[in-house]
Formats: sequence, C-alpha cells, structure tokens
Amino acid sequence: MDPLNAALSASASGMRAQALRLRVVSENMANQNNAALDPTQDPYRRKTIHFKNVLDRNLGVELVEVSRVDSDPTPFPLRYEPNHPGADANGYVKYTNVRGLIEIADMRQANRSYQAQLNVFSLTRQMQSRTNELLR
Repeated sequence: MDPLNAALSASASGMRAQALRLRVVSENMANQNNAALDPTQDPYRRKTIHFKNVLDRNLGVELVEVSRVDSDPTPFPLRYEPNHPGADANGYVKYTNVRGLIEIADMRQANRSYQAQLNVFSLTRQMQSRTNELLR
C-alpha cells in the first residue's frame, strides 16, 4: 500500500463527487424561476445529492462516491396569478421549490471542498516528485 497513491485516490474521488454536486446545483439554479405551465403539471423539482464512503481494499483507503441524486420533497410554493397559463381553478400557480440562497450556499460549500481536495492532490503530487528526485 502506497500512502501517496492512496492520498491521490482519496482526493480525486472527493473532487469527482464535488464536481457532480456542482452540476446538480447548477441545474437547480438554472430552473429556480420555473412555474408549472399547466395546472395539472408540476414545475421543476429541486434535486439533492447524497454521498457515501466506499472502501478501496487495494489501497486501504475510503473513497467518497455519489450514492444517489434525489428530488427534494418539499412542497411547491403557490402564487396567486389568475392570468398565468399554469393557474388552477383558484388562480394559484405552482412554482419550483428551488431557493436561490440555499443553492448559493451549497455551491460555495462544494467549491471550497473541491479546492481543498485539489490542494491535497497537488501537494501529494509534489511529494511524489520530490521523493522520486531523492531516489535518483
């Protein structure tokens, strides 16, 4: 078991997971102002991402992976807009359950985590290079 390769694998798995998280957040943000276009349909439903630890037996290290991407079950906010094509019989329109501030917070957290993993990856690569130079 090479500890430097284990560190590289762990940080790379973290970067992959956070990159997917950023894609999910981006999709949510792109749809944050959507409304139902028909009273019988639902608007875009916010997506959430879940992670899990997976043991890499060859390296003896736990890696992070995305276990699933789910839909947020919170109810859709209703707005009174009787002239909207998506309005129900009472004049209410269902809007997406995406909240921009939550998505921005998730994006910042994912970005910070990605940057931290990138720093670990870079430092580990530097240590590998220095070790190889010393062994020459």
